Amino acid sequence: MEFEVCLAMSDEDLMLCFPVMRELRPQLDEAGFLVRVRRQEGMGYRVVFARGASGVVAVAGYRVMENLSWGRFLFVDDLVTVSAHQGEGAGSALFDWLVAEARREGCAQVHLESGVQRFGAHRFYLHKGMDITCHHFALQLT
Repeated sequence: MEFEVCLAMSDEDLMLCFPVMRELRPQLDEAGFLVRVRRQEGMGYRVVFARGASGVVAVAGYRVMENLSWGRFLFVDDLVTVSAHQGEGAGSALFDWLVAEARREGCAQVHLESGVQRFGAHRFYLHKGMDITCHHFALQLT
């Protein structure tokens, strides 16, 4: 199956991505989604999506960053394929686009974090050549 990968530039593009993103981020509401994305864009966040014959079926949010540990890198904040369309290649097309974007941006690495319970996603990332390189720790303040 063929998928077109596009940057979400317009409000309309972003709202087409919302139902897909909500599968990964169920706490999001439609009213606040656009506001949050636009605010994060000021910090380098971008949304990209894969569209097939049935519409938008995979979405990623990412940013290009630099730190002392990794140098310049592309960080994937969000990556999700609609559950009914997993295994059709949309997630793979999107991931490959992200890797190519990292190269275009002069990045040395691609990084992402994945919930410990997301075993299918972990298999996908390992299949795509990623390594598990660290543990992420969080402290809830509220």
